[in-house]
Amino acid sequence: MLTQLKIRNFRGFQDLTMDSLKAINLLAGENNTGKTSLLEAVFLLSGGGDPQFALNTNVLRGLEVGKKSRVVIEPFWKRLFFDSNMEEPIVIEGSHASHGQLILEIGPERQSTIQIPLDIAKRSMATNQMNVPSLGFQFNGTKSLLTVKGGDVEINHTPIPTPFVAAILLSGNKNNLEAPRRLGELQQKKQVDVVLKALQIIEPKLKSIEENSSSGESTIWVDIGLSELLPLADMGEGINRVARIVLIIASIPKDSVVLIDEIENGLHYSVLPDIWRYIDKVAQKFDTQIIATTHSRECVRATQRAPLDPERFRYHRLEVGKEGNYQVTYDPEVLESAFEHNFEIR
Repeated sequence: MLTQLKIRNFRGFQDLTMDSLKAINLLAGENNTGKTSLLEAVFLLSGGGDPQFALNTNVLRGLEVGKKSRVVIEPFWKRLFFDSNMEEPIVIEGSHASHGQLILEIGPERQSTIQIPLDIAKRSMATNQMNVPSLGFQFNGTKSLLTVKGGDVEINHTPIPTPFVAAILLSGNKNNLEAPRRLGELQQKKQVDVVLKALQIIEPKLKSIEENSSSGESTIWVDIGLSELLPLADMGEGINRVARIVLIIASIPKDSVVLIDEIENGLHYSVLPDIWRYIDKVAQKFDTQIIATTHSRECVRATQRAPLDPERFRYHRLEVGKEGNYQVTYDPEVLESAFEHNFEIR
């Protein structure tokens, strides 16, 4: 479990220290305070210096990277750095209860020259010379390199044991094959009830859930008492989101971190206390740390109404002031007092 996180020169963070991380963490803050970027920083740190993780953060945001990409590579790399300042390295540092101190540095390694189209939209054959710095990745002393040659991304990575596993679920990002695969793995272990009980919080009529490929592709089907099974995808955003969250928690290795952006999406406020209670129960069962973000006051309030164990839960608010980024942490008692006095805590 991560207990502290330090981020420098990454995305919107010039310098941020996150203390008091617990097993269950909920982050809030105004737009552009860095909630999603913090999740990405933890995701990068979990990669142990593998440059592919830097590419994945942009794929998760809907950007493409590679030979047929419409993304110009240099601006893409610049966006990883605070204020596009590539003169200073990105530093992501974490204190982990099992693995000690983990440090990842990312910075320009050397200059390479490639040719890129001037007008991709019109598929112009004209070209322009452009310097694209390779990125060096150093994780606890082990170095890797990300370069671009002829429009292709090349990775020179020395594999090392992954310090911890992190799975990230960003708002609006959907992988139609991932959830059925995870459910199939749980079926083999006879652990499908873990997911079924979570979904019954939203839809009490739900009788069973299964992964099946009879339709030609791997799909999750549910039984709600009708004459035929229904695809889970037809059951609405909320129930699908809860399914994905619980499937991730239950299928990744122990001592992992699950990162969830806008956890309340698609869920009615009335079910949120039960959802929080169940997520905490599953996280304890599978020894998983949760770091989630929200914009919803009802979602924050639901952690109190669950209620979540004060030894396991913290609420954090990200702020940007004159001195840069900082964190305000509320323990459950202070959070309850803030609600009683109607303070704005999002």
